[in-house]
Amino acid sequence: MNFIIPFLILITVVVFIHEYGHYYFAKRYGVGVTDFSIGFGKEIFGWNDKSGTRWKICWIPLGGYVKFFGDRNVFSESEQKEVLSKYSKKDQEKLFVLKPLYQRSLIVAAGPIANFILAFFIFLFIYMFSGKDFTPAIIADVQKDSPAYVAGLKKNDRIISIDEREINSISQVSSFISMSSEETISLKISRNNQEILFKIKPKLIESKDNLGNKMNKKVIGVILAPLNNEFNRVKLGLVEAAIHSLKEVWFVSSYSLEYLWSIIKGKGDSSQLGGPIRIAKITGQVAEYGFIPFLGMMAYISVSLGLINLFPIPMLDGGHLMFYFFEKLLGRPLKQKTQEGFFRIGLFFLVSLMFFVTYNDLKDWGLFS
Repeated sequence: MNFIIPFLILITVVVFIHEYGHYYFAKRYGVGVTDFSIGFGKEIFGWNDKSGTRWKICWIPLGGYVKFFGDRNVFSESEQKEVLSKYSKKDQEKLFVLKPLYQRSLIVAAGPIANFILAFFIFLFIYMFSGKDFTPAIIADVQKDSPAYVAGLKKNDRIISIDEREINSISQVSSFISMSSEETISLKISRNNQEILFKIKPKLIESKDNLGNKMNKKVIGVILAPLNNEFNRVKLGLVEAAIHSLKEVWFVSSYSLEYLWSIIKGKGDSSQLGGPIRIAKITGQVAEYGFIPFLGMMAYISVSLGLINLFPIPMLDGGHLMFYFFEKLLGRPLKQKTQEGFFRIGLFFLVSLMFFVTYNDLKDWGLFS
């Protein structure tokens, strides 16, 4: 229960915000919404609002959906007459498929965008009321014969960037090294008021993260410590907090894309890909550290959900946007059979991915060797 309850809270909030993005713009453009569901499967409970939308909670809490009036998975130009003849003039005004292309595109994109906005405001809240760590990354020791030792790093060097990403705090160093998708990292340090650039090839070792979960970790062999053992956590003003929040959302998005691209190229560690089971486990572990770490976890998951949904894969929001791109390019929707073919490919890909990440999750629990 220590894992399940925090996970259900996190996933409910993140999914609700995503679906509300779709819902908000659908209502704004006059699209009828018949269902707003958190979860899939059989309904647990729900209610109808004045406009006829059924708001409901369902048994399988791994997503959600907004169903539009007259919703159709595919829609081609050849179906337009059938659609027009099936509904009255008044009902046609509520049909999503008959809305202008830019409105349909915005309604679909609004879900992922809402996730990015949620993450931004979570980071904003954290930086303003809890603070942001600005403790300098000072090297307290360099392990003998380690990659850092061989490269020439020394005690009291201050790390200022990794792979051209600025280091603002000591906590970023380990993350940036582990997140690097290249075999060699570029590490810039400050020594005696001079900046020196090093190229270092990290070692890959079997280790555990801060929560005790097994992972393959990249290390360079340095021990970091705050100057005079004092951590520098600063509560930021609105403008500065907003800037750092935008940077954090951008960093999480860009790193995620780099990591996935490295897997496609065969260089990334695919064993670190996790699904709902791993997310639930880590969410429960993070929640034990308090409300602020839990909020941070929610922000990272929200960014990930928004980003994944923008991938041009049929059945995801990005897949619909891809269809709309072709519609704009061709001047007409794709044929129904073509769209159905894309949907089958997308379904196969998503099911295969789900099996893969579930295997990783179960392996992480020690059920597979």
